[in-house]
Amino acid sequence: MSGVMASVDARTQLAGRNRLELLMFRLNGRQKFGINVFKVREVIQCPPLTVIPNSHPVVQGVVNIRGTTITVMDLSMAIGLPPLRVPISEAYLIITEYNRNIQGFLVGGVERIINHNWADILPPPKGEASSAYLTAVTKVDDEIIEIIDVERVLAEILGMDTDLDEGFTHKLDDSEEGKLVLIADDSVVARNQVKKIVEGIGCETVLANDGAEALELLMSWVKNDAEELKKLALIISDIEMPQMD
Repeated sequence: MSGVMASVDARTQLAGRNRLELLMFRLNGRQKFGINVFKVREVIQCPPLTVIPNSHPVVQGVVNIRGTTITVMDLSMAIGLPPLRVPISEAYLIITEYNRNIQGFLVGGVERIINHNWADILPPPKGEASSAYLTAVTKVDDEIIEIIDVERVLAEILGMDTDLDEGFTHKLDDSEEGKLVLIADDSVVARNQVKKIVEGIGCETVLANDGAEALELLMSWVKNDAEELKKLALIISDIEMPQMD
């Protein structure tokens, strides 16, 4: 158990210090993208893939890595850009773990890992088509790094089941107090997934885009002695988010 906890501590020690590590990579062209290292299991040169007939166009095949069969997706196509121009044999495979599922993303090239302050991670620009697949942007060496909303990519390609398990039967009734839940997550898909489940058991929800927004909201409730604060039962929050973790 001590070894397991040491591994967890090593992966999460940046949380609470308002810092994160990003793996920077390229798809096509010069634009650099980023993904949270916390979600990355490994990066390898892409091995030969087994093509699955009638699969999603973004899915390039599957590969077995140390006994685990992994779905491999073209990340460029997944965020609405043209397919990768490099041959699959020359591409890199970023193996990630989200929601206890393992998947691989094909990218054109891998750059380096950077350690950044969350205060320097900003919301994506509004109005740009590409921003739909971004959770945030930041700047490194005067270059804009676009941080991809992987939860949205996975929801669109693989689907996400947000229905309550049939065995989960408890639902709050109108007489029960403390039915408000504050949900903070920088991924719009993750926020809405949690919202659907929480409202499914009869709770009200309030959503925040990041930790700073959630804290500001809570403080305003305290200052104004708001009814929301009296009803607040629970806060469900991502650990790492732009501006404040």
